[in-house]
Amino acid sequence: MDKYLIGTLNNISSKGLDRLTDKFELTEDVDKASGVIIRSFKMHDMDFSDELLAIGRAGAGVNNIPLEKCSDKGIVVFNTPGANSNAVQELAVAGMIMGSRNIYEGIAWGQTLSGDVASEVEKGKKQFAGTEIAGKTLGIIGLGAIGAKIANSGYALGMNVVGYEAFTPHPCLTAPCKLCDSVEEMVPLCDFISIHVPSLPTTKGMVNKELISKMKDGVIFMNYARPDLIVVDDVVEALESGKMRKYMTDLLEPEYIGKKGIVATPHLGASTAEAEENCAIMATDQLMDYLENGNIVNSVNFPRVTLERKAGVDRHCFLVKCDKEESEVAEKIKGFYGGNLEDFAGCKRSEFGYFIADVKAGSEAFNCDCIVKFRAL
Repeated sequence: MDKYLIGTLNNISSKGLDRLTDKFELTEDVDKASGVIIRSFKMHDMDFSDELLAIGRAGAGVNNIPLEKCSDKGIVVFNTPGANSNAVQELAVAGMIMGSRNIYEGIAWGQTLSGDVASEVEKGKKQFAGTEIAGKTLGIIGLGAIGAKIANSGYALGMNVVGYEAFTPHPCLTAPCKLCDSVEEMVPLCDFISIHVPSLPTTKGMVNKELISKMKDGVIFMNYARPDLIVVDDVVEALESGKMRKYMTDLLEPEYIGKKGIVATPHLGASTAEAEENCAIMATDQLMDYLENGNIVNSVNFPRVTLERKAGVDRHCFLVKCDKEESEVAEKIKGFYGGNLEDFAGCKRSEFGYFIADVKAGSEAFNCDCIVKFRAL
């Protein structure tokens, strides 16, 4: 291949696209593209050409991409975790302060005033009296790149910080943070709760009537992650009863409009120039490394596999789908190449796997029924 063609389906920051080397070329015809970079473009109704090898999502969420279809066709889907984490954490901290000080409601009321505004302000401002965040307890569900940064900011603002993380907290967590063994153990301690977990079968609807009943009365809950993490009717009921003081979110849904206690921004979390640049850079770099070198980093449908390139060898790359053990697939590939194998890396994640074999130049390629896509580099 002379050049890899790269298509875009949204406006992608030039800071990312300018990183394309002379081995890559932008195209307006996505049907001819080896790689596509997108932001929010919905791809579920698209027919993917056989030319398409990879999709780079300039952002963290991938619910606008049909992952199962991509996996079955051997299309690697990348996202950019952490690239917009600072932008989201800033908005979440702003939301926490807006909620505690009734800033949104006060501004909306102020815009209705006329006549002797100064007098009206003095008479009416008491209805928006709030509380300070210093000295309060902030709970974080999910201490990844975003949650950890919010924990750091909360601590810097004088808050006590507790958290729950199913795996290992992100290395950027520097604030003293009491780790709880479960979400249920954590929520009774918190004046503010911020959730930062992906949308999975195990997390959908996790903020429901049962969990809310364990929270402090008057808690302010922040969801700057995914809309389906909450049961909407249960949150609305909690707001109406006073159990929950505010629901702060960046996920404006039709059922939120006009509901008292819900302050929803229109998906502004990653809408900063810096975040868009960071995401575009990360997506472009990952796409180039995969297309040119076969390395997979931050894929949501295939495992992470990287291998340093060596001169004078061919690189054979295998995307596989099978129910066999990782070791069994690896041994079959290694056994086929025998003495021609120079280096090897690979692993499986669920039914999908990825393996890289560096072999002596001119070696015949391994083949079996489980291979979804083969590439020789």
